[in-house]
Amino acid sequence: MKQKDIGIVKTEYFTFAEPGHELKLDSGESLCPVTIAYETYGLLNKDKTNAILVAHALSGDAHAAGFHEGDKDPGWWNDLIGPSKALDSEKYFVICSNVIGGCKGSTGPSSIDPKTGKPYALSFPVITIADMVRAQKRLIDHLGIKKLLCVIGGSMGGMQALQWVAAYPNHIQCAIPVATALKHSPQQIAFDEVGRQAVMADPAWNNGNYYGGEKPERGLAVARMIGHITYMSDKSMEEKFSRRLKVKSRSFKFAADFEVEGYLRYRGDDFVKRFDANSYLYITKAMDYFDLSCDKLIAKDKHIDVRFLVIAFKSDWLYPSYQSQDIVRQLKVRGADATYCQINSTYGHDAFLLEVDEETHLIKHFLDKTFCGYDVTREYEI
Repeated sequence: MKQKDIGIVKTEYFTFAEPGHELKLDSGESLCPVTIAYETYGLLNKDKTNAILVAHALSGDAHAAGFHEGDKDPGWWNDLIGPSKALDSEKYFVICSNVIGGCKGSTGPSSIDPKTGKPYALSFPVITIADMVRAQKRLIDHLGIKKLLCVIGGSMGGMQALQWVAAYPNHIQCAIPVATALKHSPQQIAFDEVGRQAVMADPAWNNGNYYGGEKPERGLAVARMIGHITYMSDKSMEEKFSRRLKVKSRSFKFAADFEVEGYLRYRGDDFVKRFDANSYLYITKAMDYFDLSCDKLIAKDKHIDVRFLVIAFKSDWLYPSYQSQDIVRQLKVRGADATYCQINSTYGHDAFLLEVDEETHLIKHFLDKTFCGYDVTREYEI
């Protein structure tokens, strides 16, 4: 039976950090004011104990579920958020906000700098995952929630979930980091740097000052194409494209002869319609700076009362399973209640968006245990 969707939703906006109450950043700089775009699904209960924060990945935004008026496609995690789904909107109050540094309603490099009346561009301060989470905490405080039931996210969203544990362990009951890491490996940093260089090599980038003129669309499209290659696995690419041609015969020109070429070009061209090139630079740099290794997730002299469900995917070579296992090892050394599950998927890193049935099974049971006291299997592979 087809599950119900949430229906029509609207994005809301919260502005804070007025003069005298600036948002202090890890760089030593500050932002004033700050706007966060967010959406909510479901109702907050009387005790305000059923709130779940969903953290998005690099190219995500606040629109995680439901439909905006007139849209054909729902939010990016619609399959997991809604009535009777993994994040059941009839049981939980689900929140998703666009990160600072983004370009979908939250303050970022494309926002207007109140000091100049022009877009920040590269005068926007460099941000970190910790800065993103500080802003989210201000939103959660604004909503009157003292303790989140859960913070969940995949990829960069998983980093935010871990950062919530490091920064605010007394303000969350559980965390579900999916397909993520305590820190980027040199290879992960390298892929991000190639993407950034592709953007900055575009003549239209103009040192970040392209607002109001031609945008660095080709550079950003190439960066996105590189990213999509890393999101898929060798097997999923073989199954989806193999060496199939788009036309009956080869063109013997530098055209998109192969289906995989056409797919990557489409993805790149589509991405530039909805994303800001400077935001891409800032957010990927924030991911590269992220580092909760070496006891920075939970200090040696601390014990925290937070439950963890860490999910990895067998074919994910961008965020391989060993990185999720490193998270679990650090947690268990600190005596944390941690469950590790590896899903036997062929989708690569994209699996956190696609393996709906398996993730639903794991997340539902884990949240039931946390919220209602039901049991959940401790550690297994599915």
